[in-house]
Amino acid sequence: MALISVVVPCLNEQEAIPYFYKAICETARSMSVTWPELDFEFIFIDDGSTDDTMSVIEGLRKDDKRVRFVSFSRNFGKEAALFAGLTYSRGDYLVTMDADMQDPPALLPDMYKAVTEEGYDSAATRRITRKGEPFIRSVFARAFYRLINRMSSADIVDGARDYRIMTRRMVDSILSMTEYNRFTKGIYGWIGFKTKWIEFENVERIAGETKWSFWKLFKYAIEGIIGFSTMPLSIATWFGLCMSLISFLGILFIIIKKLVYGDPTSGWSSLVCIMLLIAGIQLFCMGVIGQYLGKTYLESKKRPIFIAKKTSDDEER
Repeated sequence: MALISVVVPCLNEQEAIPYFYKAICETARSMSVTWPELDFEFIFIDDGSTDDTMSVIEGLRKDDKRVRFVSFSRNFGKEAALFAGLTYSRGDYLVTMDADMQDPPALLPDMYKAVTEEGYDSAATRRITRKGEPFIRSVFARAFYRLINRMSSADIVDGARDYRIMTRRMVDSILSMTEYNRFTKGIYGWIGFKTKWIEFENVERIAGETKWSFWKLFKYAIEGIIGFSTMPLSIATWFGLCMSLISFLGILFIIIKKLVYGDPTSGWSSLVCIMLLIAGIQLFCMGVIGQYLGKTYLESKKRPIFIAKKTSDDEER
């Protein structure tokens, strides 16, 4: 028998979970007909939900022992939820997907075929359209993918979703990376396993509201850039060199002008503007260094990535 672990991070998804569970069970049933050796487990990660998400999951658990869960003591974020799902999974293959039905379960048979019959270590999905997404958000998302691929060695595909299937060897490689500040999309690209990309058109969530505001996405993008690139530090260095060169040329110009023409130095307003510009660049460079220093500080604490308040394994024990 081969076991597929389906990991589903959940944050206030009480309305979407019943739809998702019905759809994933239908997919599992159809796949078991094609591949009789397949078995499934569904691992729901409750990321500190404040609604009845946990009650809905426990209700599913009563009727279906394939359902497992991990309930966090508070909200630790989706990255922590994904890591928890990988940690608690038992399967030979692991699938990560969202509960809002934006990751179509119908794609799973083709994804499983890619890792079992076509020689891939992973099959991942990417959106080829962003229909239904705000225009400004789409523009910034595309700009982020272009920027991070130029600044880092990690291969991060534009429109990539967290919906993918992985072999156990790939999962173990991800679990070996125990960094506190996690950017899973970058980790997938960094470890370098062979991945097949499956494209699909954007699907709007079936129920509930998105938990990703523009500000949260912006902070997530900063996490990715800092986690997989040191280029911002290089940019800060080049800023400093350029401003030093400009300042030197400016001083040289003033000295020559004074000696040749005898003109007094004037223009206090322009001088103030230049001083403010240089001060702003200095603060920017210090901020870049501070971001890296802050991440290093958090890593040095060795705090756990998540804390589980309750799991289905507790019941089994």
